Amino acid sequence: MKRYHDLPTLAMKCTLSLLALGLVAFGQAGPVEAAAQIPAAPQSGAIALTGGTVHTVSGAVLQNATVVFVDGRITVVGANVEIPAGARRVDVSGQHVYPGLMDGWSQMGLYEIGAVDVTVDVNELGPINPNVRAEVAVNPESRHIGTTRSNGVLVAVSSPSGGLISGLSAAMMLDGWTWQDMTLQAPVGLLVNWPNPGSDEAQYARSIGELKAVFREARAYHVAHTAAQADGRALQRTDSRWEAMIPVLDGDVPVVVQANDVRQLQDAITWSEEEGVRLVLLGGRDAAYVAHHLVEKEIPVLLTSVQSAPGRDWEPYDGAYSLPARLQELGVDYAIVGGSSAPYANRLPWEAGSAMAFGLSEADAIRAVTLAPARILGLGDRLGSLEVGKDATLIVTTGNPLEYSTSIEAAYIQGRELDLDDAHKQFFRKYMEHVRQKQGG
Repeated sequence: MKRYHDLPTLAMKCTLSLLALGLVAFGQAGPVEAAAQIPAAPQSGAIALTGGTVHTVSGAVLQNATVVFVDGRITVVGANVEIPAGARRVDVSGQHVYPGLMDGWSQMGLYEIGAVDVTVDVNELGPINPNVRAEVAVNPESRHIGTTRSNGVLVAVSSPSGGLISGLSAAMMLDGWTWQDMTLQAPVGLLVNWPNPGSDEAQYARSIGELKAVFREARAYHVAHTAAQADGRALQRTDSRWEAMIPVLDGDVPVVVQANDVRQLQDAITWSEEEGVRLVLLGGRDAAYVAHHLVEKEIPVLLTSVQSAPGRDWEPYDGAYSLPARLQELGVDYAIVGGSSAPYANRLPWEAGSAMAFGLSEADAIRAVTLAPARILGLGDRLGSLEVGKDATLIVTTGNPLEYSTSIEAAYIQGRELDLDDAHKQFFRKYMEHVRQKQGG
């Protein structure tokens, strides 16, 4: 996704940014810590979080309980359990332990500053790009990573955008030296932007026809690929676009279709059945109007932007806020993913918190940003709940992480204890020092 001719400019801008950070770091109050955070070292010994309230998400809430993890995996969850000899005990009495939150749709690491073109790497040229891989373009130095994980979001699904077929998204852990370190699983979905019916029926039909032609071409390529493998020979001509779609056609990777209004949702469902692909809907503004169809077809929805105004004059003011609760009541499989913008990924907990304020239970709201997105995107065996055998990707909090007043006291990704400092906290300390100096302190 990077354009090579932009790299010298990007390097120059990164250098200027580092110089600016250096100037900030050495003020009148003396040197302070730099903005960059050091990725955590791998877990070196058993860790036991003891005495806290453990929210397993998949089961009961456990009082005065213990979570033990070794080599990045949870080995013990429960009350009155045996703690391995030599384990480092961390007393979390009076605090809460939750699985790390998951942002199921993001541009984390792909989008930095909207006004600086070379820091935005979400689109590729042309409308058909199934071979675009989000993970290889993720910038581990993004400042949005720190501010997002400070709010409890430890895994983000980075996704390309633009065109008809944007490319392949990837589940990224928000800690690591390189994109390889950060990649938890890739791909997790092929992103398709469903055409907007609008007022141009002919253009809408042409766009859907183009999408069908792409899948027809990819399926023909897959047949040739399979036949060549069966004969023990290599294909004479390869195409990276259709190679990337083989896992989709095999059903190993879902097609994540961005669609919002009733017609888009219904047409996308019909199309997915004709193509025989696994469908996950993204957006879902009108999902409640087709809820029966979604339940019948067992199609999950990744809900975006709960904190938004109604899209039509005749809709109630709380249409978006109450949508998760309505889908819960109707039996639709859903998760809350907020908006895609990396600078606002830290707001994900409050998207779910808003839904909780408009009828969704606390347990269901927590599940909507933990186990639900993990399961929908094929990561439920590793993330989303505190269970033996799953990754030790979890947070320690002062309360419900969906509340504004809650603080994230500690966070672990695969057992690695994270540095929870970030740019927002650094600026807070900087300007508190300014206030202290003004007051003559």
